Amino acid sequence: MNITELNGSSHAKELNNKEFIGKPISYLYRYEQIFIGKKIEQYGIGSGQFPFLMRLYREDGINQESLSDYLKIDKGTTARAIQKLVDEGYVFRQKDEKDRRSYRVFLTEKGKKMEPDLKKIASEWEDILFSSFDDSQRREIMNSLGIMFENVLKIM
Repeated sequence: MNITELNGSSHAKELNNKEFIGKPISYLYRYEQIFIGKKIEQYGIGSGQFPFLMRLYREDGINQESLSDYLKIDKGTTARAIQKLVDEGYVFRQKDEKDRRSYRVFLTEKGKKMEPDLKKIASEWEDILFSSFDDSQRREIMNSLGIMFENVLKIM
């Protein structure tokens, strides 16, 4: 469903009735997963592995537990996502020398080569989200979302 279809749909009417804010957030998340999933299926991975790779591009060699904490994803889900990335040859695990019970996750050359493509996909999604907003509105939205996130962290 594209934005034009959404605007004429019952979804748009529901969103305009000032319902629970979780609904549009959920829609955006689901559509993002679909968008990213379609774009990266050629790599043999799904949208569930995308945030792990994006984080590794910023901090290659991060401890697997820290990766879970940063992404706010449970350890079991993280382990499965990392295993899929290992199986596809995009990352490898290595025992953490400071804590032999845990692993650090590193990008392989194959994983590093994908970085420009995956960053382009992330940029395309953001361009879609912010296509009707100017730079000032975009900054305000990002600031507001950041505040919401901080508010939630206070109660978790």
